[in-house]
Amino acid sequence: MARLHEYQGKAILAANGFEIPRGRAASTADQAVAAAKGLAGGEMGGEVVIKIQAWTTGRAGIGGVAFAKKPDDVRAHAARMLAMKVGQFPVEAVLVEEKIDIEREFFLSFAIDDAARAPVIIFAVGGGSGIEERAASTRRIACDVNCGPLDSAVGEAVASCGLSPVHAAQLAESIQRLFAAARSVEARSLEINPLVLTKGGQFVAADCRITIDDYAVVRHPELGIEIAREFDHPPTALERVAYAVEQNDHRGTFYFAQLATIAAKDSKGLVGFHGAGGGGSMMSMDAIVNAGFTIANFTDTSGNPSASKVYRAARIILAQPDLVGYFGSGSGVASQEQYWSAYGLAKAFWELDLDIPAVIRLGGNTEDRAVDILQRMSKLLRAPVEGYRKTDAPATIAGRFAELVGSAGGTKWKPRAPRMPKFVKNKSATMLPVKGGRVWIDTARWSQIRPAVETHSSGLIVDRAGAPAAALPNEEFANKDSELLACDVECRLAGVEGFYLELDILGLEQLIGGAR
Repeated sequence: MARLHEYQGKAILAANGFEIPRGRAASTADQAVAAAKGLAGGEMGGEVVIKIQAWTTGRAGIGGVAFAKKPDDVRAHAARMLAMKVGQFPVEAVLVEEKIDIEREFFLSFAIDDAARAPVIIFAVGGGSGIEERAASTRRIACDVNCGPLDSAVGEAVASCGLSPVHAAQLAESIQRLFAAARSVEARSLEINPLVLTKGGQFVAADCRITIDDYAVVRHPELGIEIAREFDHPPTALERVAYAVEQNDHRGTFYFAQLATIAAKDSKGLVGFHGAGGGGSMMSMDAIVNAGFTIANFTDTSGNPSASKVYRAARIILAQPDLVGYFGSGSGVASQEQYWSAYGLAKAFWELDLDIPAVIRLGGNTEDRAVDILQRMSKLLRAPVEGYRKTDAPATIAGRFAELVGSAGGTKWKPRAPRMPKFVKNKSATMLPVKGGRVWIDTARWSQIRPAVETHSSGLIVDRAGAPAAALPNEEFANKDSELLACDVECRLAGVEGFYLELDILGLEQLIGGAR
C-alpha cells in the first residue's frame, strides 16, 4: 500500500475536522528555522518539536525527534536529521511543529479487517509506543462500510475513559471523524498515535500514519503519490524511472525496488538482482544472500514481458553503482518464451560494455535458445555471462556466481551511458519510429547489410527503391519493438554493422550523467 508522510496525513485529518499542531515540513535547515519562527509571527516564542519524516516507527530512539527553543538549536537539529539515513535511504524532510501541552493520550486506528470484509476502528486509552504490548486493553469498534462506527460501540469505548461530558462528546466525534478521513482518501489504514487531550481542553492529532489503497491512488491525484506501491522509504529517483517504464508498457510485469546502496559488513559485495516470478525470485534471493552477497535491488520481469521491457529493466539495474555482479534467476517453470528475455539482457549488456560477471537462469519455454543467446553475447563482452536452465538449482548457480566474482579482482560497476554506432542520428541514416524508440539503419551500407537485416527482422524491414523501409503500416510496425530488438542483437552477434534499435528510458541518462 502507498504511504504518506506524517505532515501529509495531518493535512487530511485537518480537512476532516481534526485539530492538528501548527507547523510545516522543511527540506533544508533554513526552511526549518523559518517554519519555527513562523509559528510565532517572525520570532520563536516557544518550544518546537522537529521530527524526521520517514516511514518507520521508533523515530525518537534513532534521534529522529528533538525539541528546541532557539533558532540555532532548530537549525542544528534539522541539519543533523536531514543528514540521517533510515535504513540506507536519506531523510528528505523534517516536520517543525509547536510543542503541545498534553493532559491525556489516546490511540485511534482505522483499518480494513480482511477476515470480516469490513472496516474496524481500534481504540485504546493511552497512546505512544508499546501499543502492541497493550493489545489486551484495546477496543474494537465495529463499523458499517457506509455509515461508519456504530454509535453503541463508540459510546461504550468513550464511557470507559472517565471523561467529562464535554470531552466525552469531543472524543466520540473524533472517532467518527477518523472514519470520515479514512474514507475520504480510500485509506487502507489511518492511525493517530497519540490523539491527545491538551491541558487547554482540546483534542489534537499529535501524530499519524496512513496508507492508501494502491488501486485508489489514480482517483486521488491531490495526494501526490508518485508510485502506487508499498516501499519502506520514499521513492528514489531510480524507482521513479522504473515505475514510468512499467506505466508506459503493460506487456508483462516490471517491478523494481532498491534495497541497499552499500554492502553489509563482511559481505562479498552488492549484487544487481533480476528475478522472474515471485516465489522463484524469493528462493533465488535466498541463494545469493546465503552465498555471502548483499542484494542491491529487487526486480521482477514476468507475465510474458516484452524484450524491450527486460532490456529497460537491465539498464535500470545497472544504473546502480558499485555492483560486483548481475544475478538473474526466477521460477524456472515460466511459460513465457525465455529467448525474449535473453535478447533484452544481451542488448543491455552489450550497450553498457558489461565488465562485471553475470549469471542468468532462464528456465522455461525455449530455455535452450535463451542460454545460447547469452553464451554468444558473452564472447563480445569484457566479463563472463553464463546462462543456466531450470534444472540448475539457484544455490548451485549462486555458488558459481561467487566463483566468478572472486575471479574478477574486485571490479565494481560504474554506471555509464550506452554505446551506440556512429551512424546513429546521422542525417543520411534511415530512421523508423517504434514504440518508445526508433530503428536506425546505415543507408550507405544498406546494400551490404540488407540480407541479414531482412532475415533477422523476419521480414519487418524490406527494400523499397534501393532503401530500407518498414514492411507494415506505421502503427503496426511500431509495436514490433521486441522483434526489432532481436534483429539488433542477431546482427551484432553476426558482426553485421549498420542496424541499431534505440530505446528511450526517460530520466535515466540524467541520473547517470551520460558518462562512459
